[in-house]
Amino acid sequence: MIPAQRLQLPAIAPRQYGAMLRFERSVELDPALAELIRIRASLINGCAFCLDMHWKDARARGESEERLYSLATWPEALVYDERERAALALTDAVTRVEIDDEVWERASAHFDADELAQVVFAITVINAWNRLCVTTRVEPGHYVPGMFG
Repeated sequence: MIPAQRLQLPAIAPRQYGAMLRFERSVELDPALAELIRIRASLINGCAFCLDMHWKDARARGESEERLYSLATWPEALVYDERERAALALTDAVTRVEIDDEVWERASAHFDADELAQVVFAITVINAWNRLCVTTRVEPGHYVPGMFG
């Protein structure tokens, strides 16, 4: 079990923790895009554990360091395609709860309705995990790629 300074949610609330895991696993999205979304939202939310976890998972899947460190300033970086940029713009907007029509239309232009729903759920689930991990102070540095399945 990964150390947390405040609460060990998997031990104290296993049913709800399990529901979160099932929710996350229900999202059907390209793994590389999902990791970009997870890392970007975790940067915005300041979740050190999730950054550590998803950076490691992305690297294990072959993502480049350049594309990962460029997520901090993705609008200026030229390493993402238009589809990824649309997903990152939507990630920023949903995470900050500032979803304007322009961002939505941009995402809608690159994803069909089913894919867009999956992107929205991917953003939602990482934001929920960020809030849980930040609140309970889950410690970064203990995650090993693939340890959660």
